Amino acid sequence: MAETPQFVTKDMIMGDIIRKYPSSMYALMACGLGCVGCPSAQGETLEQAAMVHGLNLDDVLINVNQWILEKEDLKA
Repeated sequence: MAETPQFVTKDMIMGDIIRKYPSSMYALMACGLGCVGCPSAQGETLEQAAMVHGLNLDDVLINVNQWILEKEDLKA
């Protein structure tokens, strides 16, 4: 089974992720990060956001990167 490409990494800033991959906000919200538009999210990393919300970072990364691959029509 092929690995999902890493468009997003744990050290990326939430605001940067959303600016670069706008549709990713839906995947982030589906993972439990409903605060994608709040001021704090603009300066914290995905790792920090996952920790604050008690989410499994690896699961979030897999889901968000898979979403981006499918919805943003990017090639790895």
